[in-house]
Amino acid sequence: MLAIHWRGVLLGGLFLAAHATTVAAQERELLTLEDALSRSGVTGEVDEISANPRMVGPRAEADAARSLVGQARLRPNPEVSFEVENIAGSGAFSGLRATEYTLAVGQRLELGNKRGTRVEAARAQAQLANLRADLSDVELGYLVRERYVAAAAAASRVELARDVVERNEELARIAGLLVEVGREPPLRALRAEAALAEARAELQASQAASLAARTALASLWGVQDVPPVVPADFPDIRPPGVALAAARGLQLRVARAESRAAAADIDRERSLRVPDPVVSAGVRRFEESNDNAFLVGVSIPLPFSNRNQGNIAAAEARLRAANAREAVALADFEQSVTRARAQYLAAEARVETLSRTSLPQAEEALRLVRIGYRNGRFPLIEVLSAAEARDAIREALIAAQQDRGQAAAELIRLAAQ
Repeated sequence: MLAIHWRGVLLGGLFLAAHATTVAAQERELLTLEDALSRSGVTGEVDEISANPRMVGPRAEADAARSLVGQARLRPNPEVSFEVENIAGSGAFSGLRATEYTLAVGQRLELGNKRGTRVEAARAQAQLANLRADLSDVELGYLVRERYVAAAAAASRVELARDVVERNEELARIAGLLVEVGREPPLRALRAEAALAEARAELQASQAASLAARTALASLWGVQDVPPVVPADFPDIRPPGVALAAARGLQLRVARAESRAAAADIDRERSLRVPDPVVSAGVRRFEESNDNAFLVGVSIPLPFSNRNQGNIAAAEARLRAANAREAVALADFEQSVTRARAQYLAAEARVETLSRTSLPQAEEALRLVRIGYRNGRFPLIEVLSAAEARDAIREALIAAQQDRGQAAAELIRLAAQ
């Protein structure tokens, strides 16, 4: 009994929250799928994109990668050195009489095409970052469509629950009248009241689920206030055509870009095994004789043990891993396309059958049974059975429409180029 009590309190609280939200939302316009895509920044202006953190992060990463391309083009800076020798010694080197001043400028020369491979690696990373940013936009669009369809399904279930409550209220009223005139036993009225109570509880649960679905949708563009109102009508989401089977989606392009970036990293690491000489030139002044002399020098690292072999091996291993991920991405992509197309076609067939055949037949059967019940020709149990059959078909239709919309959203995501 205690568990039932707490369940009633919880459902009551959720109902009050959902009811308050519904009353406040009735004064606002209904949110369409196009509005949701625009608010999230998927199809909106620059202001919407800059305001959505789900898009700001990937775009900032792409900007950072492009900045690194410019950095990679820069050559090493020259070095200036200044030395003072023979200062404050003893004997002939006491004081500043024998001091020698040396001013030199050195420049490191990059050999082994280091700059070219560095720029190519940076370009490959920039291309990869751009594709990842585009993929994040596609993923956001998929989430908006998926959650919008879920919110529309939740709104449809609220309408279904309201219809069930209204129908059970009418049945309870009729059952009460029939009991009063002696045409039905009191058990029939109790059965009708129990069905009405169950329908009202289901309405509270469906309203709470609708509030949760609309809140999840609004979170995609950071809304913190009252969630938007989503109509019970499902949006018309058109999946790509039959050419999708031969397409190569953005996910595969990202995987290929990862392989190209890994290959560019190998070239860059291999160029680093060639030592770079430092060429310097300067002038030396002898304080004792006031003479000047020019000097030229070259320094070259000796690659005895460190030839960057560890970094080269790591880059080669990363390339093998990227190639493996590309192969997996290709297999997963083809399997995802096949599955999504099958789900869409199956859901579309269910929607066609349920909406054109099953539901009209169930509606007609319920209408005839209710007429017979009012005239005393059918018991209440027949009406409830026919109503439950019709409600089950409506619920199946809502589920099929939701599956069709989400499968279409998945196909759009897979076909993104």
